Amino acid sequence: MSARIISSIEDVEEGARHLCALCPRMADAYQKTGPLPLRRKPDGFSNLLGTIVSQQVSVASANAIWNRMESAGFTRPDNIMNASDEQLSNTGLSGRKIRYARALAEADIDFVSLREAPPGEVLEKLVSVKGIGFWTAEIYLITGLGHADVFAPGDLALQESARILYDLPRRPRERELRSMAMAWSPWRSVAARLLWAYYRVEKQRDGIG
Repeated sequence: MSARIISSIEDVEEGARHLCALCPRMADAYQKTGPLPLRRKPDGFSNLLGTIVSQQVSVASANAIWNRMESAGFTRPDNIMNASDEQLSNTGLSGRKIRYARALAEADIDFVSLREAPPGEVLEKLVSVKGIGFWTAEIYLITGLGHADVFAPGDLALQESARILYDLPRRPRERELRSMAMAWSPWRSVAARLLWAYYRVEKQRDGIG
């Protein structure tokens, strides 16, 4: 059986209905967040590079760096390879992320073939590239390829959102949240969308953003 792909808001709404029927706390979160975004971007090199750029930095910082990279034309593998470290550094990329960007460019991934590959195969292919861990690969599966049943338990916002929603004594660790998320299958990526949205609602209520 091929993996379910989220390609429309209707798909997201179907997943949200399932989660709300499954779990009263999810239903309460959804009542507070309202309709969830599609969260789909074109797949390919640029998408994955953008996810690498956003690793361990704020959304505002990631957006600023990405805008400078786009202006300089550094969102294509050939341009990354031909740029000097100084040119890449001027966009705001750290030395580590410059190495990751070059590793991604050198990997020559067949992004078209990943569209038809099972999630596990995609994960294996992506994490073999230096600088791509499970969080980056799982975010790509959710936002780039649209897989319906993928979660990113290493995401700090998802961990914090789950802590608040389920009234946990502390933020769940990655392994713990991965285990929790199994209950949300086959719509784990919609659960991620809901938890991200709920996180924003809670932080706005607390006056943090």
